[in-house]
Amino acid sequence: MKPAAFEYHAPRSLEEALTLLAEFGSDARVLAGGQSLVPLMNMRLARPERIIDINQVAELDYITADEEFLLFGALTRHRTIERSEVVAGACPILSEAVRLLGHPQVRSRGTIGGSVAHADPAAEYPAVVAALNGEIVVQSLRGRRVLGWQQFFLDHYTVDLEPDELVVEVCLRRPPCPSAGAFLEISRRHGDFALVEAAVQMELNDTARCSSVSIALGGVGATPVRAVAAENSLKGQVPTSELIRQAAALAAQDLEPIDDVHATSSYRKKMAGLLVARALQRGASN
Repeated sequence: MKPAAFEYHAPRSLEEALTLLAEFGSDARVLAGGQSLVPLMNMRLARPERIIDINQVAELDYITADEEFLLFGALTRHRTIERSEVVAGACPILSEAVRLLGHPQVRSRGTIGGSVAHADPAAEYPAVVAALNGEIVVQSLRGRRVLGWQQFFLDHYTVDLEPDELVVEVCLRRPPCPSAGAFLEISRRHGDFALVEAAVQMELNDTARCSSVSIALGGVGATPVRAVAAENSLKGQVPTSELIRQAAALAAQDLEPIDDVHATSSYRKKMAGLLVARALQRGASN
């Protein structure tokens, strides 16, 4: 199938893109990598009157770091993140996650801003953003807003983004150094959307006790889920195999995943606990 007719705009600057969004609002959709939008348009599930193609807005394509955050321009490609030495050194769980995202062709076109704005519950980025207490920067001609991940992700494919706003930056808190973590997922085939995923980041002190830990799950709810009870059970403790088993059980016990054609709710819940246990074990052994 082919998309319905639309009016095409290709701004060359952020200001021009925001001006177009201010003018057209909900009648327009933003095109970045197009890995989600174009299939929806081809199947006539999305029929935007106007497309605003931001691929020429070079100022949104960057990876930088400061003392607290890794900063990603919204137009940064998955492949760029995958190959980044800065990301590999400062945030290994993101490097692990992005390698599981689709196939090389998808990673060469898709963008971090587009993926985060699409807010697919089974996508890799939202779980990583949650695990690292990330923030999303959105902008319009009215100004900029910085949203914590809990504020930004609202529901399935739903985020706190006004019609005239654009996601311009994704900010991930840099894990303490030294620290360890892991990103694991279960999918039917490599490159498929995950059935369940777990992102774990932990820091052990000089006495091998867990001084900080974050556990985020994807594919088990409308938005990313932080396993707070499991985190609290590990803080200040030496993460033995028994404690890890108990924490994994806590992470899964209150989940209410959906049933669908790919997996049952009970399977997703069981796999969530399994992935958390494996990720914690990897973090504790590094």
